[in-house]
Amino acid sequence: MATDTNRVAIVTGGGSGIGAATARALAAKGVSVIVTGRRAEPLEDVADQIGGLAVVADVTSEDDWGRVVAVADEVFGGVDILVANAGIEAFGSVETVALDEWRRVQQTNVEGVLLGIRAVGPLMRRTGGGSIVVVSSVAGLTSGPEYAAYVVSKTAVLGLVRSAAVDLGPDQIRVNAVCPGWTRTEMSERETELMATARGIDAEQLWSRLVEPLPLGRAADPDEIAACIVFLTGPEASFVTGAVLVADGGGSAVDVGTLGFRS
Repeated sequence: MATDTNRVAIVTGGGSGIGAATARALAAKGVSVIVTGRRAEPLEDVADQIGGLAVVADVTSEDDWGRVVAVADEVFGGVDILVANAGIEAFGSVETVALDEWRRVQQTNVEGVLLGIRAVGPLMRRTGGGSIVVVSSVAGLTSGPEYAAYVVSKTAVLGLVRSAAVDLGPDQIRVNAVCPGWTRTEMSERETELMATARGIDAEQLWSRLVEPLPLGRAADPDEIAACIVFLTGPEASFVTGAVLVADGGGSAVDVGTLGFRS
């Protein structure tokens, strides 16, 4: 695989949050970055900041993926890194979530990753390998209430990461996942606003409640999750594949049954 200054990355959902932070972090290391997403304006803002390229595309469209990799090949000569970050959510329990919402979440969060891996694989294989990082969630390891569609999707992509790591490893294509916990992104801010309104409290009060059980006692900044992603794409992680890096402020280490003992 090429050195940082010659590497090329595609970052999906690159217009905001973790995707935008990752695009900036990769560009800071000299990587040429293509940011993709469905909204042109935020993509172009990020691309302008980093000297990258914005391509409006929907991860659920095979045709759109074909356009994205064609641009990468024509402009930069290939693809070395894919950060599959795009994702959506839907609320509802296993009994109440609307089936159209359920299907929409699975199509974006799971099938969109599969299509991305299929699209970049031939270009990575041609140049001797590459790195794919899928942004899952702690929701892929645990569950909260009324969140069935998202939890199932983020659990499923961890299985996809393992399968892809096994299938693509002989071609020196590494595939790993990052599972962020609470991170102050556009999506999480929307989510907490809805939850806070339903509970009749201020959103910042709810944030305090959400992070209080975490050993670090705070939410992540998107740049902190981006740093984990960049590590997995780089030579320092050259023997890491099929792995899950959990970045959740220590939340998954907590025995919830002992929270009542806290002073």
